[in-house]
Amino acid sequence: MSRVDKGHAFTLPRAVSLSSISRKLSRAVDQIENSSGAAFTYNPLNYARVPHEQYLKAYGGGTKRVLLLGMNPGPFGMAQTGVPFGDVVMVRDYLNIKGMVKPPPLTHPKRPILGFDCPRREVSGTRLWGFAQEHFPKADDFFRTFFVVNYCPLVFMEESSKNLTPDKLPKEYREELYRVCDDAVRATVSELNPDWVLGVGAFAQKRAMSALADYDIEIGTILHPSPASPRANQGWSNQVRSQLEALGISLSG
Repeated sequence: MSRVDKGHAFTLPRAVSLSSISRKLSRAVDQIENSSGAAFTYNPLNYARVPHEQYLKAYGGGTKRVLLLGMNPGPFGMAQTGVPFGDVVMVRDYLNIKGMVKPPPLTHPKRPILGFDCPRREVSGTRLWGFAQEHFPKADDFFRTFFVVNYCPLVFMEESSKNLTPDKLPKEYREELYRVCDDAVRATVSELNPDWVLGVGAFAQKRAMSALADYDIEIGTILHPSPASPRANQGWSNQVRSQLEALGISLSG
């Protein structure tokens, strides 16, 4: 957790909406020279804009106490639905969102974009949204306190279809990507005015600390729900509940 000096706090002008922030970010990442080293790059803010903006409009209104910041989309989550940690079943049945997803023109044959017809579950999404549903059976109640966004909107893949995380990209590209993603984080924080920004995992916490270094805001982390994490496979829900309680963040609704 890091609390910045109040004397250095500042606030960006309020954005028109989260959708305007998203569209600006989408244009900005598309304009970065393609030197990422990735064989395939997906931008769900473009091809899954309909469900993505449904999510923003349905749940992004008003101030939030806690902003949960993920890293970037998973191939079977936000890459399919446009919603952070967007496991198809959870997005459709818990968040009540379903919209047209038009696949990008260039996709990896092993990672097709099937939208809400994608049969594969995203474990990270089932864990995160399942945790929300466990404590807040109605999604609206969860979003009175929390909101979830990803730091980077892009999916990067090697020729083999292996996922490339943003921290593994070439330095020059990565620095430009971080610059525009930092801008979006700051705009989102100015719009939602949260007390806390919690990185879902260490990468997102580190980026939040960098982007919000001059903000009077609490920054912390919760365990990432990825099945690639041995810790996450040992009772992720209970561990996150304990982490939130230790920070004084209530799950009582």
